[in-house]
Amino acid sequence: MQALSLSPPLLTSPPRSLRRKSSNTFRAPRMDRHARISSQFPPLLHRDLALELASLMESRLGSDLLPSSVPDNVRSFQNQSGTSFGSLDIRYGAPGSSVDFLLESWLHCKVPTGAIDITTLLVYQNDSTDAPHFNLEFIQAGPTSLVLLLDLIPRRDLSFCPDYIDTFYQDTNVDKPRQDLEKLPQVVPYRSPSLYIRSIWSPTAILVSINCGEGGATKMEEIIKGTVASAAKEVLGIWLERCFGTGTGTEMGEEEREYMIRRDRVVKSKSIEIDLSANLPRLFDPDVANRVIAEICTKSTFQLGPSLGQLGPSRKF
Repeated sequence: MQALSLSPPLLTSPPRSLRRKSSNTFRAPRMDRHARISSQFPPLLHRDLALELASLMESRLGSDLLPSSVPDNVRSFQNQSGTSFGSLDIRYGAPGSSVDFLLESWLHCKVPTGAIDITTLLVYQNDSTDAPHFNLEFIQAGPTSLVLLLDLIPRRDLSFCPDYIDTFYQDTNVDKPRQDLEKLPQVVPYRSPSLYIRSIWSPTAILVSINCGEGGATKMEEIIKGTVASAAKEVLGIWLERCFGTGTGTEMGEEEREYMIRRDRVVKSKSIEIDLSANLPRLFDPDVANRVIAEICTKSTFQLGPSLGQLGPSRKF
């Protein structure tokens, strides 16, 4: 696979001075998230949990988010055969908010071995704070197998910033949900094939694979409703209480801030490009993948380096 272009960033939000809280352009009423996702995708407990978390997040962020302007054929798309469906939405932060953007992605894809369901919720913050980003991702390849990636993604080099570790990881006790999950016999550590992806996580990241074995669907449901739901809600709660907002960060000099901005740019472009730009072309028809990726590029002024055909297979699975 050719090297991926890292500049300009994949999701660089519009300048704050150009963001507006409302538009005079008429838009037809849209189906709310829960109704849209529930009607488009087969039922899954992890998806129900993600819907609950997305609603909680959106309710708490409130006026800190601008309305979505993603077109309907990106918020809901499928391949020609109707075997794979997806939904992508992006909402940018309003002026004065610490939020850069909220991205949610919902995918259901038929593969030779069955189906893969991938659900992603990301909140990236801007340079008004150095508080961590929020990342949640579920990857489910069957009723008895689930990968959970849950983290407050650090924005400073932790070895140089012990106070940052204390503020956002030690004092918040955010490591407890990971410890609780790893006590379950069905849970083993998950290691991404991408060394770059491994490098961006915090020391308290929940990166686990849950395998309940043949006939273990009932046990999986129990784990998702119990320990997984508890962990996800606790980590999101910590992010909302201790990380969201312009007054939540640690003190930074101008040079430190500029370094953080550059670091954020690379993390956003590299991680999201690996996730979406590599996966969509192999899971959906080229015209569908191009349309979805073009929407991201339009909003972010990002241009893909290699062509879609050169991106190669995802290294995630």
